Amino acid sequence: MTETDNREGAQPARRSAASEGACRGLGSRTAKQGASMLGAEAVVASLEAEGVTTVFGYPGGQAIKLYDALYGSEQITHVLARHEQGAVHMADGYARATGRPGVVMVTSGPGATNTVTGIATAYMDSVPLVVITGQVGRGVIGTDSFQESDIVGITMPVVKHSYLLQSTDELTRTIREAFHIAVTGRPGPVLIDIPSDVAGEEMVFEYPDEVSLPSYKPTYRGNAKQIRTACRLLEEAEQPLLYVGGGVVSSGATEELVALMDAMQVPAVVTLMGKGGVPASHPLNLGPVGMHGAKYSNMAMTEADLIIAAGARFSDRVTGRVSEFAPNAKIVHIDIDPAEIGKIRDADVPIVGDLKGVLAGMLECLAKAGAAPRDDQWVADIAAWRERYPFYHPNMAVNEEEDEIVPELVIAELGRQLDPDASIVTTEVGQHQMWAHQFLHRERPRTFLSSGGLGTMGFGFPAAIGAAVARPEATVVCIAGDGSFQMNSQEMATAAINGVPVKVMILDNRCLGMVHQWQKLFYGRRYSQTLLAPVPDFVKLAEAYGWEGERVEAPGEVAGAIARMLAAPGPYLLDVAISPEQNVYPMVAPGAALDNVMGAIDVAVGAVRTDVPAASGSPRARTAGAPSGAASPCAKIDAQFGGRWEVDPQDTGARLGQDGSTVDVRPEDWKTLFRAGDEGKEDRR
Repeated sequence: MTETDNREGAQPARRSAASEGACRGLGSRTAKQGASMLGAEAVVASLEAEGVTTVFGYPGGQAIKLYDALYGSEQITHVLARHEQGAVHMADGYARATGRPGVVMVTSGPGATNTVTGIATAYMDSVPLVVITGQVGRGVIGTDSFQESDIVGITMPVVKHSYLLQSTDELTRTIREAFHIAVTGRPGPVLIDIPSDVAGEEMVFEYPDEVSLPSYKPTYRGNAKQIRTACRLLEEAEQPLLYVGGGVVSSGATEELVALMDAMQVPAVVTLMGKGGVPASHPLNLGPVGMHGAKYSNMAMTEADLIIAAGARFSDRVTGRVSEFAPNAKIVHIDIDPAEIGKIRDADVPIVGDLKGVLAGMLECLAKAGAAPRDDQWVADIAAWRERYPFYHPNMAVNEEEDEIVPELVIAELGRQLDPDASIVTTEVGQHQMWAHQFLHRERPRTFLSSGGLGTMGFGFPAAIGAAVARPEATVVCIAGDGSFQMNSQEMATAAINGVPVKVMILDNRCLGMVHQWQKLFYGRRYSQTLLAPVPDFVKLAEAYGWEGERVEAPGEVAGAIARMLAAPGPYLLDVAISPEQNVYPMVAPGAALDNVMGAIDVAVGAVRTDVPAASGSPRARTAGAPSGAASPCAKIDAQFGGRWEVDPQDTGARLGQDGSTVDVRPEDWKTLFRAGDEGKEDRR
């Protein structure tokens, strides 16, 4: 496969100005071009030439010259974080919400090392950042001088590229290259380490418009032969599926992706990073897949005979046990980063290129061939699975305490009250993150921001501040857990002082929920260091920072409290009390195959969760007369019903395969479950 192919079917790269090497701002046309200035002033002038309007950061001794130069900028607003990690997450949220690179400026030593988690978070999720760190003078580098750290060496595994400036002669070229590298190809963070004596040297400011990097030539144009091969496989497939990752957001490929779904009636499953890349309201969007994905999405992935991975990287949280992942499927893998193709799962058709352009090429190829869906049975099958295995069912209410807040319904209520066209949601990491992925519908890209690859607790709140700075017209809400929120709660000061009206909704279970859930299910309820004391009082904490805040403890209070939160003119914290016994379901156990799903709701057996023990002392366990901590009645298998789980051993109501059941075939095989006609059913009997 070649990087450039001009044969019939190859599509021109649909590039942004950044990918073509153009400055985002005035570039060399800046009024400062040719002026004499200090290196620090040239750094600020370079940022202005790139069109930067916001910098997040925290000053210090070795960055003092940079901050002195920043003081005189009329173009750039600086947002002072309360911790360098928070500053990087803010820049990350800014970048995710806009597609433009976020910019960070910090000092040397601990200031620089505090950025590492934020940089790694952006690197794992392919977010463009330019991180500028102050450094000790060139003459003392390597002597362990005060507040010296080798930040270039420390961050090397988690940056797309890094620079240690040695001279003012390379200053403007380096900054120009840094922005170019950050946003082109697969986006990512770039670090520039600037010694303080370089910042203090006199120089003539000459900002370049062009970038010359012979060894860095990202492939944008997909290979024409590979595109035609992918189209042929799609035409021949009976059960095709799109597996959509964050590349659809980075590439801006939503329009092309939806057009392909419509033209060929291809359903799509969506990763955490791809959320919003396909409108939630689209009937072929199956939503979350993987460890906490829908059972019907996982079934579709397992039964597909063709999977088109569109800007996705086959994360372990999606694939489950790789050796058993999609056993019947051929794989078309589209990615702008060639290192991702074949890394986890071999591709039958690898296509290196920009997703937007490749999908456009596929659409043109299919149109020329007069391609059409083979039949509608696959879509009908998935629709039936979707009806049978919903994320939530009203009948579940009988298994909940009347006075207990159900977190899934809280998320759904927030979604009902948010304007999908004028809102951004960020999440922290944990159970609340998965509930948000499952129950919060997003219609547009760049409106759901979450730490996917690194899973960084403490990301969501500062990222929400960055998103709100970037898009002040949008309502920005951070969905948090009480554990995650406390990782960077000091940034409440940043929001208050800068008048950023961000909203935080904490699902407060006074434990580290996701680890607590794993300990419950897989470690014999040995809750080692996951139970959090009821400290702090989050409402009082909000008041201390000048925020509004309230706590709700009853289901009937939730809707009104969310309305008050969204209507508040300034920052607002809503503390929602939930039980530590609440679990995120469905779930594929770590290391299990994708079709081994626990806790899925099965409407055919009474709309209860299958293959999962009841919580100790829960209504379900008490109803069954079970002792505390015992398995629920759902954990008793009745082979008569195909190995499915019963609602209750004494229940004599209609069951799968019985008269009155809504499903009249036996679940012997996913593929044939909803397809067999009367003759097929007789044969199996």
